[in-house]
Amino acid sequence: MAKTAALPPIVHPELDEITVEGVLRALADPVRLGIVRQLAAADCELACGALTVPVTKSTITHHLSILRQAGVVAGRQEGTTRFNSLRRNDLDALFPGLLNGVLAAPR
Repeated sequence: MAKTAALPPIVHPELDEITVEGVLRALADPVRLGIVRQLAAADCELACGALTVPVTKSTITHHLSILRQAGVVAGRQEGTTRFNSLRRNDLDALFPGLLNGVLAAPR
């Protein structure tokens, strides 16, 4: 019986590693901002496949990686599904009002 290779762990930045510049850079892309808006509206974890964005699956993965590296989203793996959630509490603690302002901005 062949062994299945273990998936690499999902790495998230610690609070002291998250910068406002990194967050704003990640949110500057319209696709990533759309992902964040969907996660904020859902107010729960969403699987990658539940996100409605006009890009390929591999491109969604790329955008989620950038958001995760910036500290905007958190991800967890369950079987073959990756669930993503907005790090709202962390972002609100670090940069009060920033996320609400970005989400309230006209599209």
